[in-house]
Formats: sequence, structure tokens, C-alpha cells
Amino acid sequence: MAERHDVVVIGAGPAGLTAAIYAARARLRTLVVDESIPGGQVKTTHKVSNYPGFPEDIKGSELAAAFAAQAERFGARIRRAVEITAHDLAGPVKTLELDEEETIEARAVIVATGAKPRPLGVPGEDVFKGRGISYCATCDGAYFEGKDIHVIGGGNSAVEESLFLTQFARSVTIVHQFHEFQAEPSSAQEALSNPKIRVLFGHEPRGFHGETALERLEVEELRTKERKQLRTDGVFVFIGMVPRTDLLARYVELAPGGYVETTDGMETKVPGLYAAGDIRVKRFRQITTAVADGTIAALAAQKYLR
Repeated sequence: MAERHDVVVIGAGPAGLTAAIYAARARLRTLVVDESIPGGQVKTTHKVSNYPGFPEDIKGSELAAAFAAQAERFGARIRRAVEITAHDLAGPVKTLELDEEETIEARAVIVATGAKPRPLGVPGEDVFKGRGISYCATCDGAYFEGKDIHVIGGGNSAVEESLFLTQFARSVTIVHQFHEFQAEPSSAQEALSNPKIRVLFGHEPRGFHGETALERLEVEELRTKERKQLRTDGVFVFIGMVPRTDLLARYVELAPGGYVETTDGMETKVPGLYAAGDIRVKRFRQITTAVADGTIAALAAQKYLR
């Protein structure tokens, strides 16, 4: 028989875990499922400086663990490292199959699957992914101790992760298409004044080259169209994120970019089906906005169930 729940939350990032906290505190039978360990993007962020209540920086992994512990303390169950192998979220009772071996049911489902790193889409990227190309400084930075590496991007993530990587790498070269950073001014200035960091403004990557591992990054200077190959020990890519909305595509029409349209109450057009966090159409995507989405989704689901 299928295991019954009031609310199933898909995704254990800040939005999903906040939704679980509120749902569990409302005495709703709450289950969180995630393909990895709790935390979403936060768990791979080396430090968080702008989350309210923490006057000092906190490691992303520590903040993620605190979110999960709080949800579990109020009674939410978290299923880690499970795959959703089938689903039907259209009816009044929604069903999910986990790992092709068990079925769970819920009257309300909150989808908070977050986003994944946006690939560059240039030749050689797929070949050297995991063999010199990384999308997570916290995960892979320590492997580049004493190495010369490159970072692609110029927003907050690229600049902040470049600063983090300087504690391992001998040098960090940021390759950015524009002639100034799009990051917050304080982070940008810190990067520009760091002796380990140099910047190639007005350049874009055009290819990755090497034998068994990445050895050279090909870039183009946008003004002159000149191309050159730069010796590198590794490249970290931070050019934005792509919403993980494949699961919802069967039930709702996705907006441009693959995002989900919701009401102010995080409701989709399917009764009992909610979307929260970075998968939504909205102007800003921060930890705090994800937490707000999760709060609202859980309160809306609570009202729907009663």
C-alpha cells in the first residue's frame, strides 16, 4: 500500500525545508524528498554573509544543516538520496514513486527543486567536465592546491567563489565578457585588490583543450576578435543557474527560461500543487526569498487541506 502524507515537499533547499518546518509545526504529516543531502545550493556555498540573524559569516553547509535539523525537530521526515521515478501530481491525491520500489501519496505537494549551474555550451565542456572543469568551488577547490586556475563569470557567485578559491590556488584568473563586474561593489573591490586574482575583462571562453585532462582554455577578446589559448590547471564556471522544472512540465505551462508561474500564494494552476524558491518566476533569487516562498507555500497548503 502507498504511504500517505498530508504534504510532500520535493527538494530540500531553503524553500523546501522552510515549507517543511511550517507544515510540520501545523501538525501536518510532512515528508521531504531530495535526490541528494539537504541544503540545495546553500550547502555548496563556502560562506553566507547576508542571512538575517548571523552577524558573522556562516558556512553554507552549516546553515543547510541547521535548516534540516529544525524541520526534523518539528516532525518532518527527510528522505535523502532518493530518485523520483514516476509521478502523478494532477489529481486530488498526488502520487510519487521513489527508486522504482515504493509509492507515496499526498493531498498537497510543494515543488522546491531549485536550480542547477548553467553550462557554457562551448566545445570541450562536456569532455572535461569533472576532469578540470567544475561548477562548485566548495566541492572541488581543495583539489587545486597550488594550481593556476580560471573562473568564468563576473556576477556575485563568480567573484565570491574566486575569493574563496584563492585559499587553495596559486593564482585565479577571472574571465568576464563585460568591462566591469556585475557583483556587489564590496566583493568586486575585494577581488580587484587581491594579489592572487587577475581579471580578463572583455573576454569570453571559446573552447577547452587537453589530452586526458584539461590543459588549455581558449578565449576570445571581444573587441579585437583575437583568440588565444591559456594554460590552465582548472576552470570553474559561474554564469548563472537553470531552473529544475522538468518534473512540473507535464502539469503546468512553463514561462520563458523554464520558470514556473504561480500566484502570490505559490499556487500553480493545479489544485494542491505549489512551487517555491528558485524555480518560480520572480525578480530576485536569494536564500531569504526562497525561505519566504517556502513559508507562503506551506501556509497556503495548510489552508487548502483544511
